Order: sequence, then structure tokens, then C-alpha cells
Amino acid sequence: MHSVAVLAFDNVSPFHLSVPTLVFGRVGAEGHAPYRVGVCAERPGILRTPAGFDIVVEHGLETFEHADTVVIPSWPRGGGVSDDLRAALHHAHTRGTRIVGLCLGSWAVAASGLADGREVTTHWSAAAALASAYPAVQVHADRLWSDLGDIVTSAGVAAALDCCLHLVRRDFGSREATELARTLVTAPHRSGSQAQYIPIAVPEDADDDPIEHAMVWARTHLGDPIDLDGWAAVALMSRRTFTRHFRDRTGSSPQQWLLHQRADRARLLLESTADTMDRIAAETGFATAVSLRHHFHRILGTSPAAHRAMFQTAVPDIQQAGSGR
Repeated sequence: MHSVAVLAFDNVSPFHLSVPTLVFGRVGAEGHAPYRVGVCAERPGILRTPAGFDIVVEHGLETFEHADTVVIPSWPRGGGVSDDLRAALHHAHTRGTRIVGLCLGSWAVAASGLADGREVTTHWSAAAALASAYPAVQVHADRLWSDLGDIVTSAGVAAALDCCLHLVRRDFGSREATELARTLVTAPHRSGSQAQYIPIAVPEDADDDPIEHAMVWARTHLGDPIDLDGWAAVALMSRRTFTRHFRDRTGSSPQQWLLHQRADRARLLLESTADTMDRIAAETGFATAVSLRHHFHRILGTSPAAHRAMFQTAVPDIQQAGSGR
């Protein structure tokens, strides 16, 4: 049983607090929950919320002492951390506890000093202020989360849900995360390197959207060579018109979008199969293992081998087959 301590504080957003308790507590999901979740506060008791109701938290920072993961679901914008909280976080981290800062919770992580010389991700609107306040920390606003193993941080609101599902995948495998995501009616995975805030056009009727049709077609042909002219023909458009409408629709060029789809398919195959790198490269349209490694690392920030190793112990039903797999 993996123990998760979620830190609440006065005036905490109930939504932010509910994300880790919902995901790790498997609220509404069938089956046995692999996590034991507890909410704590620096000063237990009645805590206010901006939603017009109060919450009661019974446990204090001593909860960190037995936690495998500590989650800070948000934090007052621009706020520091007390000496007691800093000490509790450092003590937990020294014991091997994973520290997770969701949305503005990354501010508390940076304020603790645990991320000095390293990177964090936060909500795009707070990134500049966070970088200015803590110059020893490299701040990212162009990804959904950063996973350093011992320190994990995410962008805002919906990205916090993505990040928590990512941790479920990392801890217990893709099958567990996918089943939980289905219960939550959300995507089981979004790439941690894609932009979190892109104004895009949403069609009124997806059934009549030629770009959506072309995207679906491409996802079913990832293993095949896809040239831009042929892809545009699927949408019954010229190359130039297709590229313009695709960028308006997705906020990305067709080529970049396609690379992300191929990397995501490779990610899934690495997690759920024992296929060789060459076979995965062929099935995802990267053609060679060298190309797969290059694009996978550029998009997901890690190598295919390292990603597979992270999930190997969490997915015992993968069948080992042959050398080099």
C-alpha cells in the first residue's frame, strides 16, 4: 500500500485539493485502491475555502513521516513556506518520499529549496514570477508536468489531473491508470511536453470537420509514411490550405502534431509490450530505432529505454521475449 499525504492549508481551493484525493483515492472507481490517502495541514483544525464552506483537517505534518508521496495541491501565489514545513519536506525527501507540487504547489516546492539547481513546471500565469523569486530553479511553462523521480511538479488545474494519472501509471502500470481514467471520463495520458495554453478553434460539429477527419486518419496510419500532400488530400484540401487550417485547429503544424502522436504511440508500446526498439520504430512511423530515440527524448524528455524501465516492474503481465527486448 502506497501512502499519500495531501497538504491542505487555509483558503485552499476545494477543487485543487480534490484532484489528488480523487485520483489516488480512486473515488467512484471499482476495485481495491492501491493507495492510502490522508489529508493533513500544518495547523490542523477548521480551514476556510474560497468556495463558501469550511473543511476540517485532523492531522498535522507528522503525516509526512509515514508517507511515500507528499502532494502539495496548490499554494498561495507568491507565498513562502514556514520553517516547520520546510523541515518536514526536507526530512521526508531525505527518507525517499516523493514530493509532488501541483499547479501553484510548485511554488512551495521551490520555496523549500528542494528544487534548487533543478526544474519545476507551474501554471503559465505564475511562471515568470516564480522564476524571478527563485532564480536557482529552472521554471517551465510549456509542459504539463516535470517528473524528476523524487520531485514532480505540474501545470494548472486539468494538468494536475494528468500528472496524478501519470504517477498512477508510473507506480502501477498503464492498465491501472487507463481503467481509472475511464472511470473519471478523461484521457489516460497527455504528453508532458505539449503546450498547456494554446488558443485554438473548436469546430461546432466535429462530424463535419475535415481537419478532425484527417487527424483520425493519421492516427490509424502512424506506421505508414505520411506525406503532407497525401494527408491534405484526405481533408480534400491543398497542402497550403490544410497546413493553415490545421494550425488554426490544433495550434501546431501538421508535422509536429504527427511526431507527438507517434511518440505517444511508442510510449504506449514501451509500457505494454516487450517489442524491440526496431519493431516499435516501424509500428510508429519512426522507421529506425535511432530516429525513435531522438524524437522520443526530444518530446518526452527521456529515452525509450529509460521510460520502459520505469514501467517494467509496474506491468508484470508484459511477456519477455527474446534478447534485446
